Amino acid sequence: MLVEPRSARDRLWRVASSQRGYFTAAQALHEGYSYQAQRFHAQRGNWIRIDRGIYRFREFLDLGTSDTDSLVRWSLWSKGRAVVSHLTALAVHDLGVANPQAVHLTVPSGFRQADPVVILHRDLLEEDDIVQREGFRVTAPLRAVAESAAISADQDVIDSAVSDLLARGEATRRQILHAAQRLGPQASLSVERALRESPS
Repeated sequence: MLVEPRSARDRLWRVASSQRGYFTAAQALHEGYSYQAQRFHAQRGNWIRIDRGIYRFREFLDLGTSDTDSLVRWSLWSKGRAVVSHLTALAVHDLGVANPQAVHLTVPSGFRQADPVVILHRDLLEEDDIVQREGFRVTAPLRAVAESAAISADQDVIDSAVSDLLARGEATRRQILHAAQRLGPQASLSVERALRESPS
């Protein structure tokens, strides 16, 4: 039986706690778990294997989950390079009626990983476009609306997101339009329609 030093588990637990219980094989190795020890804990069910090289402490399954827990997994999968974006970002910010069936991520142009569950968008985001959440990054509400409009999301999704953004006082009409214009004519057209429909 493998018995890890208590300090190793404590260190890994601290890392995982900031990531909703998720951690990578590389993080476990860094905190003192050999690959043999990792296999042992996965086989015993102490760690739940989520994906290749990604685990989650079993205890977190009993702590209740958030709708955004799985987004931490995709951040780890991308080695921190992906930013949750587009329709998924709208859902994270609870803007409008977006209910995406796939996870939208924005990644750098050289990103080479792929998975059928995610839709990848390649772009260079500015720091002002990004919000840090617990364990993952997400595009800011204003950017999320504009980028969703740019990919021709359903107009009712854009209408409802723009309406919510205005109602919350998180952006002005001018700011929303300017953000859309940065992303091209399709985004501008969709956002202009939404602004005409919004009473706010």
